[in-house]
Amino acid sequence: MKKYMQNLKCVALALCLLGSIVTACGTDKSEPEKPVDPEVPTSGDVTLFVTTATRSQDFAKKFIDFSSKSNMSPNTITLNPTQTFQSMDGFGAAITGSTCFNLMKMSQADRTRFLKETFSETEGMGQSYVRIAIGCSDFSLSEYTCWDTPGIENFGLQNEEKSYIIPVLKEILAINPQLKILGSPWTPPRWMKVNNLKDLQPFNSWTSGQLNPAHYQDYGTYFVKWIQAMSGNGIKIYAITPQNEPLNRANSASLYMSWEEQQAFVKTALGPKLKTAGLDTKIYVFDHNYNYDDIASQNDYPARIYEDPAAAAYIAGAAFHNYGGDKAELADIHNKRPEKELIFTETSIGTWNDGQNLATRLMEDMKEVGLGTINNWSRAVIVWNLMLDTERGPNRAGGCQTCYGAVDLAKSDYKTIKKNSHYYVIGHLSAVVKPGAVRIGTSGYSAEGVTYSAFKNPDNTYALVLLNNTNDIKKITLSDGSKHFSYDVPSKSIVSYRWK
Repeated sequence: MKKYMQNLKCVALALCLLGSIVTACGTDKSEPEKPVDPEVPTSGDVTLFVTTATRSQDFAKKFIDFSSKSNMSPNTITLNPTQTFQSMDGFGAAITGSTCFNLMKMSQADRTRFLKETFSETEGMGQSYVRIAIGCSDFSLSEYTCWDTPGIENFGLQNEEKSYIIPVLKEILAINPQLKILGSPWTPPRWMKVNNLKDLQPFNSWTSGQLNPAHYQDYGTYFVKWIQAMSGNGIKIYAITPQNEPLNRANSASLYMSWEEQQAFVKTALGPKLKTAGLDTKIYVFDHNYNYDDIASQNDYPARIYEDPAAAAYIAGAAFHNYGGDKAELADIHNKRPEKELIFTETSIGTWNDGQNLATRLMEDMKEVGLGTINNWSRAVIVWNLMLDTERGPNRAGGCQTCYGAVDLAKSDYKTIKKNSHYYVIGHLSAVVKPGAVRIGTSGYSAEGVTYSAFKNPDNTYALVLLNNTNDIKKITLSDGSKHFSYDVPSKSIVSYRWK
């Protein structure tokens, strides 16, 4: 009996050591490694990624071959590369101060592994577009701008950039050098604010206020200095917006900026300052909700700005969020000015929308945010925080206290990661649709609950992302006109395809 108990102790010790090794390697504690199935193909003509709402398939990579049989399926989706829509810029999430704080709490090995899984073209999802704050946001470690005291000699990047944002961005750029970066301010320096444009009284508050027209040129300089400072640290800024949520006075850091004000600022200061500095950084206006926060005078905000040709000449297009209104507004703005670009720059999950319930959110978010914005002319899809901790932070008082990240990191160990719907939505797009891809037409099969979009990549591969928001398995055939293949799409799932 004694020898038997000793043997049991040896077995227990071995299992404990094995568990330590697995944990040290960064395996998600909630998802043990699965044995390799010798029956599953490891290569094929078509690469697929599959995620089900039940996580029975968790961004599972699969391969299938083209069919050698005649295509007689009535469930065939046929690609039409001669019908083209918008080019795609990329997909990603916000790299906030909170995200970077959490990432820097991880061990170097675990952080590198996660960033490769997220951003690597060869070892992961290939996410390709991120949004950062110019100064603080409601998910920063403090409230600040990079020019809190008048006098150009007082401009400078702050601790949040130096210790968190820039180091993380450098790690990401080492993994994906083609990463695009969008910058958005939540507030200008407080000394540039006034209470309103009539009284023009100083407004020493992070929240609300308006930009003093007397400081338009100073604020234009602020953007130039920030872009140059980031560039000096190896961080190229691809695009900016003049103001995050310009119709939202209530955020912990915020500024009210009507379309008339934004038009004047871009026309007289921001655009000319970027041009004089020789910067090719794109400007996207608006950066707020589909419904313009129900302020009637601000309806069609971007289109109103474009009415001034001198302002419009500096502007690449408009950015939108989805905290109010409908994605059809994207198509409406596109139809008003089809030569101007559209990007989608923020959406969040949280306690208010059952944000960690993948069974609900995966379906809804791919329909509304992923494919929904793309099928309404958006060139990019960017969600809110890439990573928060399990206490939904760090965050600022007055900002969102109820938001989840695209992934949530356990505060108990800064190791265990829970992946939420936004991580999968962005991953399914970025894994197969590459920057520079063109959305193309399709014909054939359609059904209630089935949504999809097709693309031709710069390398001449085809891609299609499909949502099956039904309770049935859908045997769907895809044809590019010369080759075809079929796959049984699981119920309540997303499948991404890519093939030559």
